[in-house]
Amino acid sequence: MKAQTEPTVRGRTNNMQDAPQVLLPLVGQCRRGAYTPSREVYNMSVPVIGTDRKPLMPTTASRARCWIKNNEAVPFFKRGIFCVKLIREPSANEKQKIAVGIDPGSKKEGFTVKSTAHTYLNIQADAIQHVGKTVEIRRNMRRNRRYRKTPYRQNRMNRAHGALPPSTKSRWQWKLRIIEQLAKIFPITDFVVEDIKTKIGSKLFSPLQIGKDWFYTQLKLFGSVHLKQGWETAELRNKFGLRKTTDKLASVFEAHCVDSWVLANSFTGYHMYPDNTRMIYITPIILHRRQLHMRQPSKGGIRKSYGGTRSIDFKRGSLVSHYKYGLSYIGGTRVGRISLHSLIDGRRICCNAKPSDLQFKAYNIWRVVYD
Repeated sequence: MKAQTEPTVRGRTNNMQDAPQVLLPLVGQCRRGAYTPSREVYNMSVPVIGTDRKPLMPTTASRARCWIKNNEAVPFFKRGIFCVKLIREPSANEKQKIAVGIDPGSKKEGFTVKSTAHTYLNIQADAIQHVGKTVEIRRNMRRNRRYRKTPYRQNRMNRAHGALPPSTKSRWQWKLRIIEQLAKIFPITDFVVEDIKTKIGSKLFSPLQIGKDWFYTQLKLFGSVHLKQGWETAELRNKFGLRKTTDKLASVFEAHCVDSWVLANSFTGYHMYPDNTRMIYITPIILHRRQLHMRQPSKGGIRKSYGGTRSIDFKRGSLVSHYKYGLSYIGGTRVGRISLHSLIDGRRICCNAKPSDLQFKAYNIWRVVYD
């Protein structure tokens, strides 16, 4: 990881020694003009948005700097990815085919955005894993309430919803949300997905198969879908002389992005080795659903309210600026104060920030860290 620099917020630099150090690209989809991008932001290809708000072919870092300097484009962040928006008509509208390679995983996943000539973006994302446990806790709490000597509504016997289990659906929805954001800044035409092998007769066969079919159906709304089996991905790796690490949780290109790259390259062709191995790491921000009360009562037998998506006047997960702690995102609330969390590892920085000391920057749904 490179040394991290302090962000500059509207001309004011935070010089507090105890303040967390945050890379500027972590600001998410910040409002236009709220930040001055540093030169480290331009190390990757820069997505370009036209005057009609449709994505164009990405450009080089030097050209993006020239556009911004000559007032021909405006810089902004889209979910942590640095982009530019043209304020003049583009000189050309030709678009090449851009493919996205997708390597699904149980704990981490890989995404690669690639054309014939360039690899634009590599993403390693943490998979959704908390929903199954959350649903189990909710089920147990509801069962406990049925045995209390209090009025309750009649149980609706065995309502068959016929949908995906919540844990399975959340995993595929997370992949789809990433694709939706990428499709807003890249003119994506095709998707190459490693098809997960299912064992016939397994208890998990039906949810996994239904989840895959649902995901592929939704993916076809953004472009053509091409499926590859696991053994085909391994053959592509061997063809290019690439190796995959055995540590699936490692934050390296060889963990998951190597598979997503060979999948995308199998469609676009041209490259015999990865031309861009830099990555960004994405972690979802977990928001707890609103509960009527906490699971365990406090002193006096009073149960406090818990959960929700609002902390006083702020939406949880939103990016804010604090005069002492710099850029951070909104957590929970307590007695009129708000907790702030780090953009790097999600740890709580403080739990007593005053709402008047916070400056809202943007809404946010995940944490992004640059390689």
